[in-house]
Amino acid sequence: MSVKALIDKLQEQGCLTKQEFVQLFTQKTSEDIAYAAQLARSIADQYYGKNIFVRGLIEFTNYCKNDCYYCGIRRSNSKVERYRLTKEEILQCCDEGERLGFRTFVLQGGEDMTYTDEAIAELVREIKSAHPACAVTLSLGERERSSYECFFEAGADRYLLRHETADEEHYQKLHPAEMSLTHRKECLRQLKEIGFQTGCGFMVGSPYQTPETLAEDFLFIHELQPEMIGIGPFIPHQDTPFAKEPGGLLEDSLFYLSLLRIMEKHILLPATTALATIDPKGREKGILAGANVLMPNLSPVAVREKYQLYDGKVCTGDEAAQCRNCLEHRVETTGYHIVVDRGDCV
Repeated sequence: MSVKALIDKLQEQGCLTKQEFVQLFTQKTSEDIAYAAQLARSIADQYYGKNIFVRGLIEFTNYCKNDCYYCGIRRSNSKVERYRLTKEEILQCCDEGERLGFRTFVLQGGEDMTYTDEAIAELVREIKSAHPACAVTLSLGERERSSYECFFEAGADRYLLRHETADEEHYQKLHPAEMSLTHRKECLRQLKEIGFQTGCGFMVGSPYQTPETLAEDFLFIHELQPEMIGIGPFIPHQDTPFAKEPGGLLEDSLFYLSLLRIMEKHILLPATTALATIDPKGREKGILAGANVLMPNLSPVAVREKYQLYDGKVCTGDEAAQCRNCLEHRVETTGYHIVVDRGDCV
């Protein structure tokens, strides 16, 4: 079967076999990539029209108890200047965000247990009280089910937890022994059961990734049925064990975005900052490949350079308003437009 025929089969049936996914990844041509992008964009248009949703990203702590081999804020990186935002600083970011037209705030941080369940819940309650028309997304890593239930009861709407890779052997090559893929997947399933709009995702081109491990990612995503999927190219950080590893490719990232849109048609699919980091028009290309979400930074400018998951991250010096206006113009060049909307999954 040709790659084009496999893409059509993916659209019609919603999934492929592992072997068929491997063929897709290994035999694609530039014509196949263009075909997938066109099909993905038409599907996104059917569900969301010409609307692109923005989320205000607040990176509120760069402390992390984990030591993932690819991450710049891993606990053993002594070169990181650590910080934690206060509740008042986070609430100020939200105030500014709603004024600029953001209707979703994404609270993202390392796995920093200084923020207790109750502290996070209280923060969520205060944000929802001050901004009742806005959604709150949390991205705090792995916690216990009781923690997730506490956050949901406080009013949190969504939870992002990238699984990074769905293949056990690959996962072990990217993480220290104390971390468990089984537990991470279980967290994602619990989040779905509790009622969160749930997001997972993986790195494109991470060390030791193969077409077979990628196929496992697609199969796991289809099984989980998330509302959001975040993928982006692996970008090495100079102070990690993977500093000398090659980064993920733009072409592959865009192709996988398209395939995810074709497979899980209704999803919220970001064009990530990592895309814009490896290509000046990465966000625009992501939109044209099927993405419909952008996540500009609302964090205080003074701390943005301290939240470096990888080298060369863009927009660390822009004020929130500058970044929002810049995105507005960039999106319009693609024939789409940013809307002031929570942007829930349809």
